[in-house]
Amino acid sequence: MVQLLRKIADSSRFQHFVTLVILFAAVLVGTETYPSIVAQYGTLLHALDKVVLGIFTVEIAIKMGAEGQRPWRYFSDPWNVFDFAIVAAAFLPAAGQYVTVLRLLRLLRVLRLVRAIPKLQLLVNALLKSIPSMGYVSMLLGLLFYVYAVAGVFLFSKNDPMHFGNLQVALITLFSTVTLEGWTDVMYIQMYGCAEFGDQPEKCAASVAQPRVAVAYFVSFVLIGTMVMLNLFIGVIMNGMSEAQAEAEEMLEKERRASGLPEHDLHHELMRLTRQIGEVERTLNTLARRAGRDRGQLAATSDGPAA
Repeated sequence: MVQLLRKIADSSRFQHFVTLVILFAAVLVGTETYPSIVAQYGTLLHALDKVVLGIFTVEIAIKMGAEGQRPWRYFSDPWNVFDFAIVAAAFLPAAGQYVTVLRLLRLLRVLRLVRAIPKLQLLVNALLKSIPSMGYVSMLLGLLFYVYAVAGVFLFSKNDPMHFGNLQVALITLFSTVTLEGWTDVMYIQMYGCAEFGDQPEKCAASVAQPRVAVAYFVSFVLIGTMVMLNLFIGVIMNGMSEAQAEAEEMLEKERRASGLPEHDLHHELMRLTRQIGEVERTLNTLARRAGRDRGQLAATSDGPAA
């Protein structure tokens, strides 16, 4: 029985079927956002949701049964814990104000696609590995925001209290600036003064034009905050991607050795066939050149007596 359950759990058809069910569950949750459809087909949608929940429950039972007398080994994989938590949450009693919470928990089924698609799983693992390094980059970015926010309050608070009236408002303004959303308008207010360019002249108490200071302030912040920091984040994520891919390859190699598969797997077999094809092509080219020389010699010999 354990061997049968293990065979089913490892079957590609079973995994593809579960992936299709996850996609269907995602469509089902999205359909429930339309009140008209729920009012007309609410009973059917509820029944289909029960069917999906039953399939997910059977899937967990099969995978736990495949572990034999040690079903707790199912929880050794964090992704299995994630799947179990999502399915278990659907069995929680919910009524009244908790119905919305239950719907949100059901929405988490869509995230099971990360588990079903290995490439997405690799991306998530890379992001998780990048979190410590991204934390240090975020600290550096936070220091940059703080320094520029304090400088912005000192330089532009009198001219533009709407964007640089205090520290917290200045931080929000810089966050909007680093997203490159309308940052030129904020810069122009400091360049020409709030009386000339401001969108709320009634709040302009003291119009002060600082063209050189404003250009140096905003251009330097955009270059450092957007270009440099973004590249740092990308570099950290790419490094995490390399580490996650290396760990995935190492895990596959361990599984191959544990299962007793031959040393030359499909990749090695393809490389061997490629080398053999190259050798055959070189041999054919050599034979073609020899045949050409032989035909040339025969033509010269046949032309000799005739001359």
